[in-house]
Amino acid sequence: MNTAEIHVEVAPELALFVAHARRVGVHPLAVDGVSTLGHVIESLGVPLTEVGALVVDGREVPVAHVPAQGERVTVRPVARPQRVPGAPLRFLLDVHLGTLARRLRLLGVDTAYESTDIGDPALAARSAAERRVLLSRDRGLLRRREIWAGAYVYSTGPDEQLRDILDRFAPELRPWTRCTACNGLLQEATKEQVADQLKGGTQKSYDVFARCAECGRAYWKGAHHQQLEAIVARALAEFA
Repeated sequence: MNTAEIHVEVAPELALFVAHARRVGVHPLAVDGVSTLGHVIESLGVPLTEVGALVVDGREVPVAHVPAQGERVTVRPVARPQRVPGAPLRFLLDVHLGTLARRLRLLGVDTAYESTDIGDPALAARSAAERRVLLSRDRGLLRRREIWAGAYVYSTGPDEQLRDILDRFAPELRPWTRCTACNGLLQEATKEQVADQLKGGTQKSYDVFARCAECGRAYWKGAHHQQLEAIVARALAEFA
């Protein structure tokens, strides 16, 4: 096995993934002459889901490129908006992103979510089977080869998480069309059709209802509607 030394520069947007000493500037890195550039980048801690162009000595190369002695590598972030070819844009979120899942559904974005921890292999398999973009803050999960597509969620705050995903993927927004509980599509419903889910005050105060075609959950403009309207209004103002 022949060792070689290359020089790697990681874009500032990806700096959080690498050791502090490598976050700024160009740094030497020993390679074995066999491993692909994709493997080398992952060994630095950067998930390939977050990598856009890989530029070697001024030319763009695939992740399968095997770096050679003296090459200078620039690792760029994914271009935005990111296009996911080959299937309608749909998401799958892991157990830690429940609030983000509900907000995406509120905006009418097709969003599957596992409310229990089913394990990384099952999540990756579902991403592949349903051709959904897997969203997670788990870097190890995003490195699994079987996922169809994935993206790291950079923030821990729901507001910032939502803005980041809308900015990165530019999904079509159709607010108030999906069930925030199960992702099913909503249909207009009469008061009589949802009467079994209404308490006395709701029966008297509201006349406009919707019902999920999948789980049957009823919806109306209740006490939290103003807060939800604000979330929708901000998203439409910036990303519609």
